[in-house]
Amino acid sequence: MTKAIVLYLHVHQPYRIKPYSIFDAGIDHAYFDASAGNRTNNQEILHKVAAKSYIPTNRKLLELLHTHPKFKLSMSITGTVLEQLEKWSPEALASFKQLTDTGRVEIVGETYHHSLAFFYSKSEFEAQVDMHRRKVDQLFGQRPTVFRNTELAYNNDLAYWADKAGYKGILAEGWEAALDWRSPNYVYMPTYTDNIRLLLKNYKLSDDIAFRFTNREWSEWPLTANKFSHWLSETGDATNFNLFMDYETFGEHQWEESGIFEFLEHLPNEWLADPSHTFMTVSEAVDTYDPVDRVDMPETVTWADTERDLTAWLGNPMQQQAIAALYGMQDLVLRSGDLQLIDDWRKLQTSDHFYYMCTKWFSDGDVHAYFSPYETPYEAYINFINAYHDVKYRLSKLGFEV
Repeated sequence: MTKAIVLYLHVHQPYRIKPYSIFDAGIDHAYFDASAGNRTNNQEILHKVAAKSYIPTNRKLLELLHTHPKFKLSMSITGTVLEQLEKWSPEALASFKQLTDTGRVEIVGETYHHSLAFFYSKSEFEAQVDMHRRKVDQLFGQRPTVFRNTELAYNNDLAYWADKAGYKGILAEGWEAALDWRSPNYVYMPTYTDNIRLLLKNYKLSDDIAFRFTNREWSEWPLTANKFSHWLSETGDATNFNLFMDYETFGEHQWEESGIFEFLEHLPNEWLADPSHTFMTVSEAVDTYDPVDRVDMPETVTWADTERDLTAWLGNPMQQQAIAALYGMQDLVLRSGDLQLIDDWRKLQTSDHFYYMCTKWFSDGDVHAYFSPYETPYEAYINFINAYHDVKYRLSKLGFEV
């Protein structure tokens, strides 16, 4: 039987909140325009990531697509990063379009603002999914048929929604606690659904590339494309190896000097040396392989931290209070009809804001600190809650009281 690598890469950049004090509330409504040189300057961060990751990675992927007719991949790309690419890096955006123009790069659907809206407001969630669908169609001429929720946050209810919404596939973390004895290397069906298929991330193989690639203390360092392909070839219980990771793995999290681009360059050649091996997009995988079983995930599973749950964003009272307050003003914000206010409110929904407020320790805490532009989680909370108070002020000026 054919074995396929299903490579899926996620592209996202949030609008980070600038240093914003309570004295700014009621005066300065531009929460996301930090001055030059500030760690939260979104334009500067976007330029850096585009130069280090997006542009060179897309150049390499385009070369591989032209060299290997069987090479394919899938990606998701949030509305927030698409807006920033349009404004600040049209070259990078054009390089993404070059990939999709090959016809062998599939875009996966998600929420426009990379939000946790599914867990707080189904109507807002569906509005953002529709916004993202229209943006993808506008820029890339694709209509997503496979869905992924923010941070792969998945449960039975989400699968049921996606099935009724007409998606053919949905992505989730292949976490042992939810899978029991099952392997993530097959196609499944979610419980309580009629048609949709479930693809589960093989997090061990994915993290070998995304996290362990530069770890010289790892017993398998250095990781070569030949070694990695051999592991997959020798795995008997598999039809599809779902390698899911952030796009920024290439060039940003793993620097060019690490050899990550050489690994990417050689992987198709090594894997495709066996004629029974191929690459598939996520929709091709769900179309090709029959589901081998149903998977039941009543509790939410994500791809973050050791717990693989929502505690990366909702694990402490600061996070819980901030997100509840934000969604608590939904009706008034939408009723206001103020398009700029609605847009700012939706930018504040981006999950990164709550991720930066995480107070976990040890290795999880180190990861949160690595991604955060703030010195402490409390700084992230203060900036956010002050922006929230300014949204309340703007509503009051329009005659609404929160």
